[in-house]
Amino acid sequence: MDVLKKLKASTLIETLVATVLIIVVFMISSLTLNNILSGSIRKETGKINAYLNELHYNYLHKQIEIPYYDSFENWKISIDQIKEDDRILFIDALHTKTNKKLERQIRTFE
Repeated sequence: MDVLKKLKASTLIETLVATVLIIVVFMISSLTLNNILSGSIRKETGKINAYLNELHYNYLHKQIEIPYYDSFENWKISIDQIKEDDRILFIDALHTKTNKKLERQIRTFE
């Protein structure tokens, strides 16, 4: 009669509660990971910094004229000099979607 011995098992409610808890934990971790990754992508400025360095190089070798206006991917770029002191070059880059702004002041020795 060992075959008909009653086995201990969980009820349907216990199984459903455990399943819901696991799903909630996975949803929270998924949303957190998504937020971290999207934040790091928005903060990524490597490409625009490389492009600004290229523009500075082009200015030093007289390949672009000042004032200079351009766009790169989602960035609007402007390069100007102040009339009072022509030795300082101002480079501004504004991201059109996130309104993030990068500014540089470079002293030129001409």
